[in-house]
Amino acid sequence: MITVFGSINMDLIATTERLPGPGETVVGSTFATASGGKGANQALAARRAGSEVRMVGAVGEDGFAEPALALLQASGTDLTAVTRTNISTGTALILVGDDSGENMIAVVPGANGTIGDAQAQGAVEAMAPSDTLMLQLEIPPAAVEAALRAAKAKGIRTMINTAPLTADAVRLSGLADIVVANETEFELLAGCTIIDAKTREEVLRRLHSETGQTFVVTLGGEGVVAILDGEILSAKGLKIEPVDTVGAGDTFCGYLAASLDQGIGFADALRRAAVAGSLACLERGAQPSIPEVSAVEARL
Repeated sequence: MITVFGSINMDLIATTERLPGPGETVVGSTFATASGGKGANQALAARRAGSEVRMVGAVGEDGFAEPALALLQASGTDLTAVTRTNISTGTALILVGDDSGENMIAVVPGANGTIGDAQAQGAVEAMAPSDTLMLQLEIPPAAVEAALRAAKAKGIRTMINTAPLTADAVRLSGLADIVVANETEFELLAGCTIIDAKTREEVLRRLHSETGQTFVVTLGGEGVVAILDGEILSAKGLKIEPVDTVGAGDTFCGYLAASLDQGIGFADALRRAAVAGSLACLERGAQPSIPEVSAVEARL
């Protein structure tokens, strides 16, 4: 069983020929809405990967609340710990460049900002020691810390995705068993610039030796590299032409957590998650693009 303690958003997505520069206006070609939020995205990915999932978070009492939860509800995710507040549902404003598939995102926390210690404690109290707690950084850092500390006291495995990159990322990541970061985030955790694969491996070994934690670094089209029990592991995704990279990292995290929850070995879990992340780049929108487990297994 996986409990995801994190954000729930409504994504507002505009597609443009290219991403604008500072102070520049560009003309968009399409607009769409999609349910999102890093917490909800990772919860849906873990659910589509085949695990039982409980979502802990908050939405408003506005018109975005039900659409934001629609795909989670349809997937059979447990939503009983999602609270309603009189503050607007969180939103993410997303620009996607047609020429590259890359994106720019601005997040307005809304109801996500109301999450506190009480929900953190309640989330962990409902968990069994064999469960996995998955977190990100789109909810207040105090709530993330409270959940991590409560889980550690109970012997529950924890996994944190250090996104979005905040001032609290280094401190909070130090409390988790498994840390998932992209290249930029990992440089912040390491406190140094990483210029090549050899340097990255050296830094992974240093951090692992100092903390005993498992580190996973996602490398976009180059796949993923990780360290577990002193061993460097790597995996490749699929060779694709990306349509939209929104949600690829969340898909990776959800599939990794689900694979470990299902008892899959770490090396195979990395590969499974990398393939899932690749497939998520072939469709638009964070949650609509998350592949079903049958599609991932077919590509493995």
